This record gives sequence, structure tokens and C-alpha cells, in this order.
Amino acid sequence: MENILDKTKKLLGISLAGAAVLPLVASCGEAQKEQKPMNILFIMCDDHSYQTISAYDTTFIRTPNIDRIAADGVRFTNSFVANSISGPSRACMLTGKHSYTNGFTDNSSSFDGGQQTFPKLLQNQGYETAVIGKWHLTSEPTGFNHWDILIGQGDYYNPTFIRNGEKVQREGYATNVTTDLALEWLENGRDTSKPFCLLLHHKAPHRTWMPDVCDLNLFVDSNFPLPETFYDNYEGRLAAQGQKMSISNDMDIVYDLKMADKDSAIHSRPDLEEWGRRIYRNMNPEQKKAWDAHYDVVIEKFKAAGLTGKELDAWKYQQYMRDYLRVITSVDRNVGRVLDYLEAKGLDENTLVVYTSDQGFYMGEHGWFDKRWMYEESFRTPLLVRLPGGVKGESFEMVQNIDYAPTFLELAGVEVPADIHGCSFLPVLKGEKWEANRDGVYYHYYEYPDEHAVKRHLGVRTEQYKLIHFYDDGVWELYDLAADKHELNNIYGKPGTETVTAQLKEKLVKLQQQYGEQQFIAE
Repeated sequence: MENILDKTKKLLGISLAGAAVLPLVASCGEAQKEQKPMNILFIMCDDHSYQTISAYDTTFIRTPNIDRIAADGVRFTNSFVANSISGPSRACMLTGKHSYTNGFTDNSSSFDGGQQTFPKLLQNQGYETAVIGKWHLTSEPTGFNHWDILIGQGDYYNPTFIRNGEKVQREGYATNVTTDLALEWLENGRDTSKPFCLLLHHKAPHRTWMPDVCDLNLFVDSNFPLPETFYDNYEGRLAAQGQKMSISNDMDIVYDLKMADKDSAIHSRPDLEEWGRRIYRNMNPEQKKAWDAHYDVVIEKFKAAGLTGKELDAWKYQQYMRDYLRVITSVDRNVGRVLDYLEAKGLDENTLVVYTSDQGFYMGEHGWFDKRWMYEESFRTPLLVRLPGGVKGESFEMVQNIDYAPTFLELAGVEVPADIHGCSFLPVLKGEKWEANRDGVYYHYYEYPDEHAVKRHLGVRTEQYKLIHFYDDGVWELYDLAADKHELNNIYGKPGTETVTAQLKEKLVKLQQQYGEQQFIAE
């Protein structure tokens, strides 16, 4: 794996405190005892930021179970999405194609289930396939022997699923229930004579970050430092100035932050306030009792404090972070349940395990929550992959979620169709040279105005630079990521950038032509 070893600049921390380290080397060179088809377990969360996985960053939380995948496999540092919004990202993952080609460009679309997807191709190869949890693609799943999916975004408490076409409401917390269903299928629902491909998709930690009742008192005494860009003024970045995803102005006090007091003295945006109260009404009496015991205290303290201005902004940030991290704690615990099951059944020796998110997420950077932008926090996504017998450590190769499909297909011995945009990174997992030779990744976000008013944009990112085109307004942005990691200084049009700008525009056009998006090429 010479190309990655040459790039490796630091060692990967393992487990809770990151005390032990592993270089990126092959696992003792042991061959598999039996050459049988590899199972695939693909765990994907919704809006899980790489900043809140301790294999990447220990600032906020420890995630020992997710870190187990990193410790035994590869942590991808430069993992990106093609379109940072839930449904389109999932469509890219299933098809291995960019949004314009697979037809699901924004969340108002409906996924064409008749098209080619990697689960269908795996089925043809004899795989038993299943998707359990969040689907969020409007149409019913195709290419799966079994599906048990949440309706739309799904509810955190007592969610309703559609199991192979039949609606079923289940008591409990969504992350626990989804994991229960996955373990049930692995144990009793599949044909054990066949290799399996299980897509385990959690709703968590999607907005509104509702913790499990057993986690409500976590982080109560934690105070998280405001990101250094929290009060960004967006100078030189016109699109950022018009967004509606700021913690200060757009995070709803009732819907997002749970200040649904019993006497209705706290009011917020009417539609969001009603949604927030509806979510509470969906709980059973035991859940409400635990919820009230925690949030009633928070609500009364909040009302008594009478916060305004920056003090209110800081309080909202703390409340957001505590709930978000509580939800992540449940995710991590349930990932541990699944990994323990694989080990107990001996399946870990023949199962590729992937952990990722459908996109990145803002933990207050630039004052934001949500995603959508081509800026790093939403464009980058966590990707941890453990291949039995594969390498361990960190990879700096530039990969995208369009690469998942060809990777799984190559692993299964299926010829990768020529029309797939992605490139298999299986060689990276094996410690072999990656022939993709990718020196830039393409991005395109289509959904506007929607609730967060993020302008449509596309662009290209290389190792050092990022060029973004907000094409409805004819606005360009250019960042030198080596000198400006927070993307605060738009240097487009500045003296001395002419050559790199021309090179990036040429690269962008080539990628657009490669992916069939010539109609968006700027003059």
C-alpha cells in the first residue's frame, strides 16, 4: 500500500482515549481460512458529524464502539458526499452515480426504484439483501429481500415502520428498535446459506435530536467552548449571508430545544411549535414521565434566566450540543450491540463493516446547524471501514459516497457497470495501490429555497483548493484550504490566483462532462 503509506502523517487513536495507535499496515498478512463470499454490513446514520466521533476528534464525546471499527480498519480522512442532503445522498450511495444522473436531486424528488442499484446487482450474485431503518427516498425499496423502513423522517419515540409493505408501530426508542430489527433479521430472518448485505440506517442524530430517556442526564454539567467561527460575519461570502440555518436566528426554541412548557408561556414559530408539541404527545406515559423530570427543570431555569443577545445564543448552543451528543451516545451503544453480535456468531471474520453518515453536520461552526453547503463541515463525512484481513490505519485518499456501490460490487465479485460514476476503494482496504488517481471531487447541491435558503451551487475540491460556483447568482468562491482551514477568506478574483483559478475551472468542466452535467457549465 505504498501510496497511502507515503501519505500517512499521523497514527490512528484507538478506543476511548486514543492511547494506543496503529499504523496503516496489513493485518499480519493472514489469508482467509475459507474463500467464501464476504458479507456486507453498512451502518449509516443521518447527520452524524465527523467532529463527534472520537476516532476523528475527542473534543466533544467518546464513541468507543464506533471507534472499534476504526481501530480494526481504515479511517478515511478525506471522505466526501456528492450532494449534502439526506435523500439525494442516499440515492448517490445506492446507484454509485451523481444526483443529476440518478434523478434524485433534492428532497422533493422521488427515487426511481426501477433503475440499477448495487443491492439489485448483489441479489443477482446470490446475496440476501435487507434495508432496516431510515429510507427517505419516497418510493418503496427495490432490490431487497427484506425491508423494514421508517416513514419519512421517522419519529424518535414509538416510531411507525413499513415492513415489506405493511405499517407497524413499535414501542420504544428508534435507535434501539432499529437495532433490534437488524439483529432479529440477522438471527432469524435471512437465508444463512447465502452471503448477506444489510443496510442498517438510523434516523439518529437527525433534527430534533431527541435523546433516549436513559441518556437524558448525560452532559448536564458539560459546557462546550463556542467554535471560533461561531460569530462569523460572512464577509466576502454572499450566499452565506442569506442562509437561514443559524443557531442564533433560526434554531427554534420549542421545536429544536424542547422548551415546550406546560402552560404554553414560551412561544416560537407557530408551525414548528406545534410540531414540537406533537412529538411530545406521541410519547407513552413512562416516556413522558422521564422526559418531564429532565426538561421541566431545564425549562424553568430558562424562563427564570431571561436570556437575550449573545447569552441566549450561547445557551442555545449548549442545549443543542447536549441533546445531539446524548443521541450520539445511543447510536454508539447500539453499534456496539451489532459488533458484539457479529463477534459472538463468528461473523466478524467474514463481514465487511462500514460506518458512515449521509453527510456531515455543523456543530456551531460559522454559527450554524444543518448541512447542505460544500464547505468542509457538511461536505466531509465520516467513513470507517473494517475489512477482515485488510489494513488498519488512516487513509488520505479522496473518496466519495458514489464509491460505496462499486466497492461493494468488487468485494462480491460482481463486474462494476461502466455507467457507475464511483471508483471502488477496495484496493485501499487491502493495502494495494489505488488506480483511481483522483485529484479532485465534484459536488452539486440543487435544493433552493427550502427552509434553510442555501443557494444552489456546484464545485470542485482538490487536496489544497476548493472552487464553488453559486450559479443562479453568477457568484464564485475560491479557498486555499492549506492557509484557510475555516474557509473564511474568499480569494476568488484576488491578484495571484489567476493560474489556480483557471486550472480549477478546467478541472470542474472535465468533471461535469464526465458526469453528464454539461448544462451547468459556466461560460
